[in-house]
Amino acid sequence: MTMYAVGGMVLLLFVVLLVFIASIYNKLVVLKNRYLNAFAQIEVQLKRRHDLIPMLVETVKGYMAHERETLEAVVTARNQAAGMLQAAKGHIGESGAMGSLAGAETALAGAMGGLFAVMEAYPDLKANESMTKLQEELTSTENKVAFSRQAYNDSVMSYNTQRQSFPTIILAGMVGHGTDASMLEFEDSAAIQQAPSVSMD
Repeated sequence: MTMYAVGGMVLLLFVVLLVFIASIYNKLVVLKNRYLNAFAQIEVQLKRRHDLIPMLVETVKGYMAHERETLEAVVTARNQAAGMLQAAKGHIGESGAMGSLAGAETALAGAMGGLFAVMEAYPDLKANESMTKLQEELTSTENKVAFSRQAYNDSVMSYNTQRQSFPTIILAGMVGHGTDASMLEFEDSAAIQQAPSVSMD
């Protein structure tokens, strides 16, 4: 075998290896972009939820003058959740950021659940048309959050499965995909979902 033949075979093997590595890298990039886009959809819905809460608080203030502590808890939880969402934008898929966001949203859901429980004692508020519309919007938004979160988690699962598969796992770290992405799990999103279930009788 001549030197040219050996050189040609080495070059061919190098090109095949390069194409193989590039295909793994490109697949990981596509899957990562999918979960980044899915998170962007969650962000839209969470911002919508965060924007509705001040309107809700303003609507109930006049009826619940003696429930200042409950209202302040909602506002504080809302502000913390909005802050965590902003912080998470720069660290999508990272365990700490997703955990902090999930914790803040869970705390917000708990505060909202407390508010809706207190509202049971205010029949005039429950009958208020603006209140009814806000509750419906919150429920619709919460459903969209849940749907978007499921899409994000599905995209993360696809990315992680590809990253952990052989032979990708051998090369993933070398091409900038060394760690799994973290899912976004809310412990109890039911509190806000239950908002419109308040009886209007």
